[in-house]
Amino acid sequence: MPPVPKVRLSGGLEICRVLNGMWQVSGSHGVCKQSGGDIPALQALTKFVPRPGPMDRKGVEAALRRSMTRMQVDSLDCVQFHWWDYTDKRYLDALGHLADLQQEGLIRELSLTNFDTQRMEEIANRGIRISSNQVQYSVIDQRPAAKMEQFCLANDIKLLTYGTLAGGLLTERYLGKAEPAQRAELNTASLSKYKNMVDSWGGWNLFQELLVSLETVAKRHDCSVANVATRYVLDRPAVGGVIVGCRFGISGAGQYISESLRSCSPDLKLQAEDHATIEAVTRRSRDLIALIGDCGDEYRS
Repeated sequence: MPPVPKVRLSGGLEICRVLNGMWQVSGSHGVCKQSGGDIPALQALTKFVPRPGPMDRKGVEAALRRSMTRMQVDSLDCVQFHWWDYTDKRYLDALGHLADLQQEGLIRELSLTNFDTQRMEEIANRGIRISSNQVQYSVIDQRPAAKMEQFCLANDIKLLTYGTLAGGLLTERYLGKAEPAQRAELNTASLSKYKNMVDSWGGWNLFQELLVSLETVAKRHDCSVANVATRYVLDRPAVGGVIVGCRFGISGAGQYISESLRSCSPDLKLQAEDHATIEAVTRRSRDLIALIGDCGDEYRS
């Protein structure tokens, strides 16, 4: 396999620009077989998703140490913090404790998941240094470009993006296909989730036009639709890496990994003509910022 390009986060941790997402190991994403043998050295970007409530130092530290024990490590490479309810301001307490624990060596990088730009500014104004924010970003969902990218560039924060392939919808598999008539055809949680995003963005007919445009670009570069969709996001100025799901241990997993790495090959460079082809379709979509709100707002009422 070709080498994976890397990027350095503000705290010094070097990560791959193509990351393996692990949400798909849950039961609602299909069977994931366990392979035997020794586990290789891994770099793990973990999440801390507490229920809203009191956030004292003891409880926050206990949650981190529980993860450290389970993972058999002395410190956590990266903790990505998520909070469900912005009206409960105790997320600032939690982040304050996490920042202290980072200074004490329990965490290398303190990061966020699905925080919006307003709350990122609020956190920065508290003097809490954030390395990255994990948000949805794809050719379909380009909300981070509205205002979050500019803030991230000004504050040395990287975006780690998920949904970049819309759960597999942004591939040749769905090119020229009729719109799924039943939810049973969307047989993973990801497909169902991102089909809803397609509906909000512009609907199935416009989505088919987008796939045609991506295929046109892919043929110019002798690569796949997924490669183009991934490269498009990788090239965004604040994006540090894309998160692509791949269930280890299942048949063909190695092929999918190799295919994902093709997206960050130096040989694949999207040109102005390519962007024009794609954006001739995307400019006719709905404004998701106006419809849904900033990044992560779809998870909050």
